[in-house]
Amino acid sequence: MQLAELVETSAALVATPSRNAKIAIVAQALRAAGGSETGASEVGVVAAYLSNVLPQRRLGVGWRGLADLPPPAAEPSLTVAEVDAAFEEMAAASGAGSSAARRAAVAHLLARATDSEQEWLRGLMLGGVRQGAQDGVLLAAIAHAAEVPLAAVQRAVMLSGFAGPVAEAALRGGRAALEAMTLEVLRPVRPMLAGSAPEVAAAMLPGTEAIIERKIDGIRIQAHKLGAEVRLFTRSLEEITDRLPEVVELVRGLPGDRLVLDGETVAVRPDGRPEPFQITGSRTASSADPATLRATTPLATSFFDLLHIDGDDLLDRPLSERLGQLDALLPGSARMVRISTADPAVAADFFAAQVAAGHEGVLVKDPTSAYAAGRRGAGWVKVKPRHTLDLVVLAVEWGSGRRRGMLSNIHLGARDPRSGGFVMLGKTFKGMTDDMLTWQTERFQALQTGSTDYTVQVRPEQVVEIAFDGIQRSSRYPGGMALRFARVVRYREDKSPEQADTIDTVTALRGW
Repeated sequence: MQLAELVETSAALVATPSRNAKIAIVAQALRAAGGSETGASEVGVVAAYLSNVLPQRRLGVGWRGLADLPPPAAEPSLTVAEVDAAFEEMAAASGAGSSAARRAAVAHLLARATDSEQEWLRGLMLGGVRQGAQDGVLLAAIAHAAEVPLAAVQRAVMLSGFAGPVAEAALRGGRAALEAMTLEVLRPVRPMLAGSAPEVAAAMLPGTEAIIERKIDGIRIQAHKLGAEVRLFTRSLEEITDRLPEVVELVRGLPGDRLVLDGETVAVRPDGRPEPFQITGSRTASSADPATLRATTPLATSFFDLLHIDGDDLLDRPLSERLGQLDALLPGSARMVRISTADPAVAADFFAAQVAAGHEGVLVKDPTSAYAAGRRGAGWVKVKPRHTLDLVVLAVEWGSGRRRGMLSNIHLGARDPRSGGFVMLGKTFKGMTDDMLTWQTERFQALQTGSTDYTVQVRPEQVVEIAFDGIQRSSRYPGGMALRFARVVRYREDKSPEQADTIDTVTALRGW
């Protein structure tokens, strides 16, 4: 398949807001890839690229390596298979001279690409192609292209982790090939996700026993054990085994020859309280010597689910049964703190205790629920304290995809009572309705003081109420802080900029 065809497919996805149209476009691309000389293997690559996933996971190429592009080719000639081979070369480069080898591979690849192909490849390598083929669209397109039930595709993706291999199997062998895909120890499965509720009582069914579990603000860990071999994966299925030697030791020492566990690890202070998320994140992202990291940033790991034990898949068993086997396997120190209750008051007290201890909140879990990997549902519901701030919009960025032509991503500032100015705390485009987008496009163009290709600077007059989950350290902004998971609640026409929250209020909330 020619890369130019894939770039055209991506542009078509961006141009249409219709979900059904997107599914048809992706399905057509998958069928075209399946009919090429390289057959089903190319289908997997096309599926991966359209979902912004690289089969190689990491290429070792960053912004700096893509800052200066070679002159584009006049005519398209690259194939998808050639791009995949070039990415393999980049990912495989290691040791002395690897940086130069990657640069040479990048230069050679992009020199053969046209202007539009260069732009698309650059975005793909940096994870920034916004093309609208999100998970739901891609899985539906695989089912459509292969003429198989969507449920069979969803189940196969849950077990295999990624959509690419499932697209290959579906177009090669249909439903039978998908049903042959099973959980494999040492290969990550997609993690189960949680819905959300504003308070514990809202997440519980009246009169029904629920499991209320501590929610740690750490790194999700999926642990696989096969004999003496242990592999650890994050929520995004990235392998981080070599960075967490103490977790490897814990899992290796467990009884059982074949295990798959789900849990969380968090950096802890000497007093046992959890560190902010960024401290844990830096520990699992660091390439420093693991022994040094272990000494300087100790971790506490708690497992909350068991997916497989010695040849027995537990994914479809009730949570209560999975937890019974988990409790028999693990010492109490390695299990997530939890209670069972049907009383909302007891659950609320447990929630308050977890927050007071420095944790993120709780998860309310249905004891009868199966492990629905990769999906959010009523089986697990997260409850966290809701923080809000009234901030001032400092600038706005033009949207892309279905938001093209609208002002979307807003820059948020807290009032500085000493300087009379504003301190930027991040950006967000979350929580905006279509009506809100229409309103703010008109509003912020009226407040415009300057602009670039992507950003409109505005007079700091509009107050917006922002909900967020926490405050993290940030070297990107002058205040050294950024809001975590910021989202718009509403615009405050009743407040002036002088009534916005101050940077002192934000500092008092941060907890570090």
